[in-house]
Amino acid sequence: MDRQLLPVLLLLLLGASGLQGQGQGPERPSEDLLEDAPGEEVPQEDGILVLNHRTLGLALREHPALLVEFYAPWCGHCKALAPEYIKAAALLAAESATVMLAKVDGPAEPELTEEFGVTEYPTLKFFRDGNRTHPEEYTGPREAKGIAEWLKRRVGSSATRLEDEEGARALMDAGDVVVIGFFQDLQDKDVATFLALARDALDVTFGFTDRPQLFQKFGLSKDTVVLFKKFDEGRADFPVEEELGLDLGDLSRFLVIHSMHLVTEFNSQTSRRIFSAKILNHLLLFVNQTLASHRELLAGFREAAPPLRGQVLFVVVDVAANNDHVLRYFGLKAEEAPTLRLVNIETTKKYAPTGGGPISSASVAAFCQTVLSGELKPYFLSQEVPPDWDQRPVKTLVGKNFEQVAFDETKNVFVKFYAPWCSHCREMAPAWEALAEKYRNHEDIIIAELDATANELEAFAVPGFPTLKYFPAGQDRKIMEYKGSRDLESFSKFLDSGGELPAEEPTAPFQVCTLSRVPGPGRFPSRQG
Repeated sequence: MDRQLLPVLLLLLLGASGLQGQGQGPERPSEDLLEDAPGEEVPQEDGILVLNHRTLGLALREHPALLVEFYAPWCGHCKALAPEYIKAAALLAAESATVMLAKVDGPAEPELTEEFGVTEYPTLKFFRDGNRTHPEEYTGPREAKGIAEWLKRRVGSSATRLEDEEGARALMDAGDVVVIGFFQDLQDKDVATFLALARDALDVTFGFTDRPQLFQKFGLSKDTVVLFKKFDEGRADFPVEEELGLDLGDLSRFLVIHSMHLVTEFNSQTSRRIFSAKILNHLLLFVNQTLASHRELLAGFREAAPPLRGQVLFVVVDVAANNDHVLRYFGLKAEEAPTLRLVNIETTKKYAPTGGGPISSASVAAFCQTVLSGELKPYFLSQEVPPDWDQRPVKTLVGKNFEQVAFDETKNVFVKFYAPWCSHCREMAPAWEALAEKYRNHEDIIIAELDATANELEAFAVPGFPTLKYFPAGQDRKIMEYKGSRDLESFSKFLDSGGELPAEEPTAPFQVCTLSRVPGPGRFPSRQG
């Protein structure tokens, strides 16, 4: 054998043995060798690392605390997050925080999206100490200060240790809501539970102490978590049960309930707290705050709130402010104020009072009780049925004719649920029109569409756009969700096979425009995709 070929053969053999190790786990030897290449640097844009499958490992080794955003160039939510993400990076850099922000173009890096289970954009994951296998899901706000605070509470202390009254008073003066944990033994596991909760309650300032003089100053004789606030009753206590200890879920619910005002006015500053409150029923009073007769109703509304605290969240919506999207969500017009509506944020069912009497403390309480007891039925929004709803190849459905058409026992009905502002809906519109034209002479097939922002259905909710559902003929009212490719060929195969999905599945996370990620009144269209 030619001796000049020996080095080449050795390299090929080494390369082959390296390839055999791929797929055995998150460690990929051949890629790690590339990442360890001397002098290689990770590029940055606006103070944010730009990562790919080669450089992620390098970034994890260089930065013990790393937040990575998986984004898609076409994603509206990603575009909205981008400037806040840049500001957050600047805030952290200015404070010399030991945490770095990074981003990955998900569609361009399918290996990484698969490795980390990315199914929607944006997805953010927090990596600690180079641990690639168990990143923490980012669950914080999507504005700069919130992102920075979420990270700082993970790389630093989430609460201030208090040694004297002066420190306690200074902390209490720092915010509208301050929570202090009074623990006789700081080594107790209850303290760890308290600090864990403090990491995520970003709107609240936390402190803790074991000083006897502070127990005495605030009238305490046993371990207690105290919420101090500059509104309503001023203070709420959560005693720690000696035998059971501090329960994270119970404490979290206590803090959410008592950190909210008894009555909160809806606006851009309060909306996130309203939507994230762990109270399922939201009661909304729609008033015109420019009218004295409407403002007079607020006292009775507030009077009804204390007995229902924790069960019903009381919210005031000013129809004279920029709240048209709230009115649309409930099917209201500004001139219908003053009026009440209640929504359950888990089921998204809406309720309206009957009778039309005056709004008072008694009528508000009675309305809430009829909903909570199940006596009152919800209402569902619907447009009027257009006279020509069935004249085009694509039939027009609304709430009032949906049941009759979709569950027709003699028809196979394929429905697109869309939003007028949804870019993905517009992109697939030509294929949907072509599909309807192709099957217009098939008497047993109906291709239809429904504007899900203006029509609601009792049978199910529509979480994103476009949502495609197939209702096969028959008496069993079967519903199948279509998740294949959005093109004429795939749609046709689906119909011709009687509702079987094509063999080819989408390789990227499914592209949809979504309502706000927060339920309830937060589910106003975000106009993002």
